[in-house]
Amino acid sequence: MVPEAERERFTVAVEAVDGAVVLALAGELDHDTAQPLRDALDAALTPGRRVLVDLAALGFCDSTGLNVLLNSRLAAQEAGVALELVGLHGPVARMFRITGADGVFPIHPDVGQALRATRGGGA
Repeated sequence: MVPEAERERFTVAVEAVDGAVVLALAGELDHDTAQPLRDALDAALTPGRRVLVDLAALGFCDSTGLNVLLNSRLAAQEAGVALELVGLHGPVARMFRITGADGVFPIHPDVGQALRATRGGGA
């Protein structure tokens, strides 16, 4: 079980916006805090849906968090779901660049631009 202090430092807010599901992540995503993201992504991956993962308020992401997103990307493809990232910046963006993961996701600067972009398209 994740200690209360760990649960408070990472949050996932889920909101339906203009036909998409936005998962807004905040805090630090790591091995101890990844389960809420797994759960939210599992619930959001409904065929035909567009899921935007907003990383703008995410201050840290380790390899576990990256693997959750990469595994969800594969599950999304199988389910016919568009899984896109939003607001990649700072150390999180650097980790995505170093690992090459920034090349496998459509990435948008912010939620507004993602919603205006063609479904499943890049920024």
